[in-house]
Amino acid sequence: MCNLYSHTRNVEAIRKLFAKFNDAGVNVPPLPGIFPDYAAPIVRNDEGGPRLAMTRWGMPSSKKALLDAATKRADKLRAKGKEVDFDHLLRMEPDGGTTNVRNTSSSHWKRWLGIESRCLVPFNSFSEFNRDAGGDIWFAFGEERPTAFFAGIWARQWTSVRKVRTGEETIDLYAFLTTEPNAEVGAIHPKAMPVILTTPEECETWMTAPWEQARALQRPLPDGSLDIVARGVKKDGDSSEEDRPAQASLL
Repeated sequence: MCNLYSHTRNVEAIRKLFAKFNDAGVNVPPLPGIFPDYAAPIVRNDEGGPRLAMTRWGMPSSKKALLDAATKRADKLRAKGKEVDFDHLLRMEPDGGTTNVRNTSSSHWKRWLGIESRCLVPFNSFSEFNRDAGGDIWFAFGEERPTAFFAGIWARQWTSVRKVRTGEETIDLYAFLTTEPNAEVGAIHPKAMPVILTTPEECETWMTAPWEQARALQRPLPDGSLDIVARGVKKDGDSSEEDRPAQASLL
């Protein structure tokens, strides 16, 4: 699964693939290393139309995952002879979030597959971890690392405990879809790769089409589309705001 990516370009680079969004009041810093539960830019379908927003990475985990985690914690406490208020324990169970969404037929995800919950997640490169291959292996569309998008979903004002020390928070969240890997990603991470959109037409479909049509975009890129651009580092790409030419299609 992809739990690390970079975005170091400016807003105008994002507009070359999807132009019609409101970016008022949003500062987009260069982010050469975006980790789970970090805030990062997404273009999300919102009230009044698509809008650029800094949003936390990690959608709500399933009720079953939280129930299982809370049950294990309760069992450990009981084993120590402590009384357990399980309802309170479950409510306060930390949920760091689910970063990647694969099973879109799951009832947990279906509520966020509609147009109103769709978003585009801009990136320049992404990492898949493989210790034998050198650690974090970064993929991009060549050394220039032009902007592309992950196909994402987002949740508005979700209340949960992200970290024990901060307690309950009510925040906006996002994640992106994954699919089976193409050849070059599969050689490093055979389980999955992000769902990547590379043309204005694909971005428009993801943001506006019914799920029956949009779901066709949950597919791997053609083999040979991506290059390995870095190995063994937790951050990739420079911090320059200088824009580089973007292709109409990156495939």
